[in-house]
Amino acid sequence: MRKATYASTAKLYMAMVSPVRCRQVADLIRGKSLEDANRSLLLEKVKSAKIMLKVLRSAMANAAQKGTADLDRLFVAELMVNEGPRLKRIMPRAQGRADGRWTRTSHITLKLSEKTASPAPKAKKKSAQAAAGDK
Repeated sequence: MRKATYASTAKLYMAMVSPVRCRQVADLIRGKSLEDANRSLLLEKVKSAKIMLKVLRSAMANAAQKGTADLDRLFVAELMVNEGPRLKRIMPRAQGRADGRWTRTSHITLKLSEKTASPAPKAKKKSAQAAAGDK
């Protein structure tokens, strides 16, 4: 199995947004070109879209800094949103009681790759039986 090569990578740990909400936005841009992904994130009005836009722009800047890939040909090849540690807080309740409250965090990993030109389809070779039947 060949290891995939990526033009650029950007990671954000401990993003203060729930992984479930972040994955909904991640599904919108996974596999899209940079221009389309950027446009989609700008139109979204949720908190996780702003965070994802920041990660996308970081990956674009990393690719530009590297200088190995053409920015017009890059697309979102891999986008993972994993659960980070939960911040445990206490919420005061009536009669001296307390309830627990968890603030969920996310780890976001975004990888950009360059689109390659699709190879021309190969001509099919005649099988030995088909060649023998033609004679």
